[in-house]
Amino acid sequence: MITATPQRVSRTGQAGAAYVMLWAFLVLNLAIVELMLANPSRPAYNTLVQIGRVFGMHLAFALALQLLLIARLPFLDRRIGMDKLTTWHRWTGFTIFWLVLLHPTFVMLGYARLENASFLSRIPALGKQMPVLLGMIAAGLIGVIAVTSIRAARRRFSYEVWHTIHLLVYTVIVLGVIHQVYEGSAFKTNNFTQAYWWGLWIFAIGALITGRLLLPLVRNLRHRLRVAAVVSEADDVVSVHVTGRNLHKLHARAGQFFLWRFPGHNRWWQVNPWSLSAAPDGHSLRLTAKAIGRTSAGLRQLPVGTRVFAEGPYGAFTAAARTRQDTVLIAGGIGITPIRALFEDETLSGDIVVLYRVRTPADAVLLGELRNLAALRHARLHVLTGRTGPDNQPFSPAGLLALVPDITERDVFVCGPGPMTNEVLRSLKALKVPARQRHAEQFRLAA
Repeated sequence: MITATPQRVSRTGQAGAAYVMLWAFLVLNLAIVELMLANPSRPAYNTLVQIGRVFGMHLAFALALQLLLIARLPFLDRRIGMDKLTTWHRWTGFTIFWLVLLHPTFVMLGYARLENASFLSRIPALGKQMPVLLGMIAAGLIGVIAVTSIRAARRRFSYEVWHTIHLLVYTVIVLGVIHQVYEGSAFKTNNFTQAYWWGLWIFAIGALITGRLLLPLVRNLRHRLRVAAVVSEADDVVSVHVTGRNLHKLHARAGQFFLWRFPGHNRWWQVNPWSLSAAPDGHSLRLTAKAIGRTSAGLRQLPVGTRVFAEGPYGAFTAAARTRQDTVLIAGGIGITPIRALFEDETLSGDIVVLYRVRTPADAVLLGELRNLAALRHARLHVLTGRTGPDNQPFSPAGLLALVPDITERDVFVCGPGPMTNEVLRSLKALKVPARQRHAEQFRLAA
C-alpha cells in the first residue's frame, strides 16, 4: 500500500524545489541586468534614450527566459507540469510584447528630441541601419504572435494554424540576438557583460536545441514508433495504437501526454498534444482524439505502419502527485482520456470515485472500458448527463459533496473543457480542499 505522508513530502518538495529554482533564476538575472544598467558603457544621450535602454535590456532577458520555457526542460515539466509552465510562457510572451512596443518608442523619442526632429521621421532613418531593421522585423513578428494569442482571435484559427504562426518565435529570437550583438551598447559594456549575455544565450539556445530537437530525435531513433491499429470509438472519436522498440525506456506514466506527428501523412509542423488514454505497459501506447482540427480529423485515415514522431512524455498529471490515499477522478468530454489512463494505473491505490460529465450517454467515450475498470477496481463511476442548470449542477460545492461526501480527504484530478475545469477548481477551493490535493490538466500549449 502507498502511504500518504511520504508521498506528500516527496511530491511537495519536488514541486517546491522546481518553483524555487525558477524564481531564483528570474530574480538573480534581473538583479544582474539592474547592475549592468547602473554601470552603462556610455551615458545615454538623454532620459528618453536611457528609458528605452532599460526596456531593451529587460526585453533581451525576457526573450532568453521565453526560450527556456519553450525548451520543455524535463526537470521543470515533471515537477510543475506543462500547463502551469505554459501560463509562465503566456505571461512572458505578453511582457515581451509590451517591451517591444516601449523599447523602440522611447529610443526614437529620445533621438527625435536630440535632433529636434519629429518622431515619425526617425522610423525610416533608423530602418536604414541593418541591425535596427532586424529589430524592427522582430518587433513586427512579435506583434503578429501576440495578436493571434488573444482569445477572441485564437478561436478563429485551427490549432494547426495557430501553432504554425507561433513557430515565428524562433525567427524572432535569431533576429533579436543579432540586433543585440551588433546594436546593443549594453552588450559591449565590458568583458563581464559580454560573458553574461553570451552565457545566457548559449544556455537558453542549448536547452532549446537539446529539449526540442536532440532528445526527441534520439528517442525516436531508439524506439522507432509505428501505428499498430486505428480504432473508431465514436463517429468523431478515434484511438490510435502505437508500438515500437523498448517502450519501457520512455518511462511514460498514465496521465501524461506526447506531442504527436505523423510524417508522410501530415506536414512536419502539424503537431498535436494528445494524452495517453491507456496506462502505458512498456509494449504499446494509445492516444484517443476527437475530430476538432484537420490533424485530429485525419487520424481515422492513418494507415497501419505509418511512422510516428513523438515528443515527450510531458506533464505532472500523474499518480506521483498524490498526497492522499483515496482519489476522485473528474473528466468532461474528451478530457476523459488521461483520466481513463489514471484509472487503470495500478499505483493509484485506495478508494476511487470517477465523475464523468457529458451531454448525453452517447457522448461518453470509452464508457465500456470505464465500467470494466470500475468493476475490477471496486470503484464508483458516475456518468453525469444533461444540460447544466439550476437543477443540474454536479460540480457546484453542494453537488460535489453530494457525490463525494469525503472529498476534502481525497486527491482530486480534473481534466476537461476550460470552463468546466475552472468551475471544479473554484468549488474545490470553496470546499477548502487543500491546494496540494487539487490537480488539473489544461492543454495551453506553447509553441
